[in-house]
Amino acid sequence: MAEGVVLWDFDGTLAFRDGMWRGCLVDALTEIVPGHTVTAADLAPGLRDGFPWHSPETGHPGLSAPDEWWGALLPLFVGAYVRAGVDEDMATRSAQLVRVHYTDPGYWTVFPDSAAVLGELAEVGWCHIIVSNHVPELGALLRDLGLDEHFTAVVNSSLVGWEKPHRRIFEVALEQAGHPEHVWMVGDNPVADIGGAQAVGIPGILVNPGQDGLRMAARRILSGPPALGC
Repeated sequence: MAEGVVLWDFDGTLAFRDGMWRGCLVDALTEIVPGHTVTAADLAPGLRDGFPWHSPETGHPGLSAPDEWWGALLPLFVGAYVRAGVDEDMATRSAQLVRVHYTDPGYWTVFPDSAAVLGELAEVGWCHIIVSNHVPELGALLRDLGLDEHFTAVVNSSLVGWEKPHRRIFEVALEQAGHPEHVWMVGDNPVADIGGAQAVGIPGILVNPGQDGLRMAARRILSGPPALGC
């Protein structure tokens, strides 16, 4: 059983995808319709609702298989394209490429302090677990970005069937961690990450990685009770 565990959000906390989902849809459309004039802002209205994390109060255990998870999102992507003025046929073809573009590690950037902070905390006994609202391929993405070696487990909403801030995903994380004596949640979203963790008794640290946030989180963790090892 781990005595000290840090639960980490992934997207926006340890790494980010340039352009996020809107940018991803633009990239997919460009592959099908080179020279189009659709922008990320044009696609934004159609993506404001419809992802599983937009209704975290409702579980989705039936979407725990990757193909099923992505298949459920195809209508959302097609609708966003059509709303932005894209022909329906081109919209459908582009939507089918979103998965490839979103999971391509070449579009992802790890924040400069991520690996160093994870390593420094591990050196003094803290174990790390990812708790993320993400796509089914998150594990492979962590590997491709060189981050997987830092984590003892990955609790991924698309595979668990519950999205942050629902208490169930945090309960799964605590189960995976072996109900540690000391635990923190670190993330960039005050509702999904911090509010969700605090609702089950886990103290949270809200971070802005672009402003030395990960370093400040590490200092706060290190100023508390020490971890006793994984």
